[in-house]
Amino acid sequence: MRQRPRRNRSTHAIRGAVRETTLGPEHLVLPAFVQEGTANSTPIASMPGHSRLSIDLMVELCGRAADAGIAGVALFPVIPDLDKGPRGLSAIDPENVNLRAVRAIKQALPGFMVICDVALDPYSSDGHDGVLVNGVIDNDETVPLLAAMAVAQAKAGADMVAPSDMMDGRIGAIRDALDLAGYSHVLINSYCAKYASAFYGPFREALDSSPRGGSKKTYQMDPTNRREALRELRLDEAEGADWVMVKPGLPYLDVIRLFREHSSLPVSAYQVSGEYAMLKAAGQNGWIDYDACLLESLTSLRRAGADAIFTYGALEAAALLT
Repeated sequence: MRQRPRRNRSTHAIRGAVRETTLGPEHLVLPAFVQEGTANSTPIASMPGHSRLSIDLMVELCGRAADAGIAGVALFPVIPDLDKGPRGLSAIDPENVNLRAVRAIKQALPGFMVICDVALDPYSSDGHDGVLVNGVIDNDETVPLLAAMAVAQAKAGADMVAPSDMMDGRIGAIRDALDLAGYSHVLINSYCAKYASAFYGPFREALDSSPRGGSKKTYQMDPTNRREALRELRLDEAEGADWVMVKPGLPYLDVIRLFREHSSLPVSAYQVSGEYAMLKAAGQNGWIDYDACLLESLTSLRRAGADAIFTYGALEAAALLT
């Protein structure tokens, strides 16, 4: 037998020498939830190991992530109901908990990457990513608010803004607004293919950001569609995106590969809350080896073409990889 592929698998050293896909802490971004208060930690039942954290505790968490070699943090704010409104205007208040957290993290850890989400749902009394007008999300009413939100985040010190709202034309509007305000150095990571997925449940519990009515399916992508993702990719590239994202991760490996084959931009993938919760639940029940499955799942995202991975397992994975 002339061909024996097993020869390239025979020892640890040989397997390492021919390994095609690498995974390291530098490929990971840690999503985290910030809330008001001091020394305040509120566990998230559906996401074991994660809590809503006050700003002081968030700075400590980011310090641990930086020490572990993780690329950065993606911040998501828990906004008190009293500060929510139909237009989500507290999103641009420089004293909201998100922007205060950005300033605190950058003061403590100037070189650590801080990524801010751009969408109105945490700030909206309607729980939608855009402005609800007569029962319909008004795209053109929403986009200027998103642009102002991105500028406020850049002013606070964010290295990257990440529009997750899926409004049409928002990447170009945000790029123009950032450049005009003097923040041409701030990156845009577009949630380019964000699907109307059933895997977001624990995240919405964490932020209390579920829609109060209507459906996000009118602006998030249909999970059955693949060609449409290419249209979104081409539009966001033309409008000035620096990175593009596919969300969720594992159910959309084919879309990640599609982006990698059709774009020279960095591709990010988001291993979302439902994916993390499933791994955790199965691990806690002894049905799977959580550590091994976490690394395998992240490796599959890298193999599909993701340059960066947003994952709630970032700290655990980094510890396993070092």
